[in-house]
Amino acid sequence: MAKIGVFLADGFEEIEGLTVVDILRRAGVEVITVSIMGRKEIQGAHAITVLADALYEEVAFEELDGVVLPGGMPGTKYLGAHEGVKKQIVAFEAAGKLVAAICAAPSVLGENGILKGKKAACYPGFEEKLLGAEVTYEEVAEAGNVITSRGMGTAIPFALRLTAYLTSEQKAEELKKGIIYQQ
Repeated sequence: MAKIGVFLADGFEEIEGLTVVDILRRAGVEVITVSIMGRKEIQGAHAITVLADALYEEVAFEELDGVVLPGGMPGTKYLGAHEGVKKQIVAFEAAGKLVAAICAAPSVLGENGILKGKKAACYPGFEEKLLGAEVTYEEVAEAGNVITSRGMGTAIPFALRLTAYLTSEQKAEELKKGIIYQQ
């Protein structure tokens, strides 16, 4: 069974973070929500409080198969400023492990050199921060072990793409039917 971490920071976009957690758990992926705020209670961009599974300092990142960065503001700014997040995304990409981001969060990947020569998508207005990327306006962009997406409205296709990547296309299709997602 695959195991991933979803980074959470105050101001994260709730739908982008929690849709990924929900769909991947339905697929049988072990998901750990990881607070980078030094406390487990995280307040989303729309004042929804979420209790993270673990603090950054408690996570054995070497045991994870991937990490996901949800967007939202100021959550994305917190992710981009966190030395641990930067260290992990660079290490995961170099090791060929999944690095995924949605909305404004692909900018964190771009600012850390992860998108060079790769196709990437983001929320409109963040394109210039996808340093070295081939910017695309598709719902979800997949470039090897790096998967990016555009925003709240693409959270389900993003989560289904992560499901296919971590499990199988068949499992993603089963979930798509089970949640009555029609594209």
